[in-house]
Amino acid sequence: MASFLYQKNEYFAQLARGMEELGAAELAELGAKELRPGYRGVFLRAERATAYRICYESRLCSRLLAPLARFRFTDEKDLLRLATDVPWHRLFPKGRTFAVTFNVANSVIRNGKYASLLVKDAICDRFRQETGGRPDVDTERPHVVINLFVDRDEAVLSADLAGEALHKRGYRAHGGGPAPMQETLAAAIIRHTGFDGTQRLWDPMCGSGTLVAEALMVAARVPAGYLREDWGLFSLSDFDAAAWKRVKAEADARIRPVPPGVLHASDTDPRAVGFARKNLARLPFGPVVQFTVSDFARMPDFRDGVLVCNPPYGVRLGEETEVRGLYTALGDFLKLHCPGTTAWVYCGDRARITDLHLKPSRKIPLPSGDLDGRLVRLDLYEKTTPKE
Repeated sequence: MASFLYQKNEYFAQLARGMEELGAAELAELGAKELRPGYRGVFLRAERATAYRICYESRLCSRLLAPLARFRFTDEKDLLRLATDVPWHRLFPKGRTFAVTFNVANSVIRNGKYASLLVKDAICDRFRQETGGRPDVDTERPHVVINLFVDRDEAVLSADLAGEALHKRGYRAHGGGPAPMQETLAAAIIRHTGFDGTQRLWDPMCGSGTLVAEALMVAARVPAGYLREDWGLFSLSDFDAAAWKRVKAEADARIRPVPPGVLHASDTDPRAVGFARKNLARLPFGPVVQFTVSDFARMPDFRDGVLVCNPPYGVRLGEETEVRGLYTALGDFLKLHCPGTTAWVYCGDRARITDLHLKPSRKIPLPSGDLDGRLVRLDLYEKTTPKE
């Protein structure tokens, strides 16, 4: 029989590969206790207000899951039976819509989508048994999201407190611009730089502005979830509106203005800069970011600041020579025109690191999807000699 685990203050924070240690540090800052590593995330204990704070303020977590049931099963019928044992009617009212997400690996049930459909049927069956009706499924904008995690013969069913993935901040305009970086990856990069708003920061290849947007939110202390209006936790039966309001008010009270001249972004593509302006305009103090349409090589010297960028890495046939030249030109610019600056370059293809012709002081593994990326730190002094 599946035991009902909810309301035991136990959670699992999902984190992208390579962000587990960084995410654990952030979770501890937000008040999480008893942290221990898990597969692509961190197990933790937290009071309800702390769980709300993690949802609202975490820049690195992808999801915050509250385990509802954990059990072993033998086949599809067994999974359906055990999932039906969960008292779903105690979790949310039947007037709410729901959806089931899934992560299935090394299991007798090889089709994760089919496994999620079994859980959907189990939820509806239990509601009918208890209430005589059933909630509707909505895969687009559900009120409640249930996550199914299966590893071999063990299943964990959890409620997703945020509902929608936490990387969806709400500042990205429709379309997002060219090849946008995921917000949590950008936030991880900014955290690695140590930027806190007291230094100047420049992104010379800003694209649609994700890195500078995350930097602005750090500098202004804007909570990651500030622009979001819908949260899965609102539809759970035990939602504590007073605690949520208190957590949100405390975080919002720390928001502070960012003085002009702190944040600068540029790109050769005027369309990309237009997207970036539009995205940043949605955030508090967004207009304080200075944008320039220009090749970085034509920009004035950038001294004693933090430079961060995500250059193109070249995946199409015929692009390699062009991209290698871009990285070399960037390395030359950093060497000659950025004295006293610390540069952080995210290389989606780590083979591009040598094209910079500079010796990194750090190479931080930071994968992005299928990319085995590296974030490299380059300490630029008054006189920097190129790597032999």
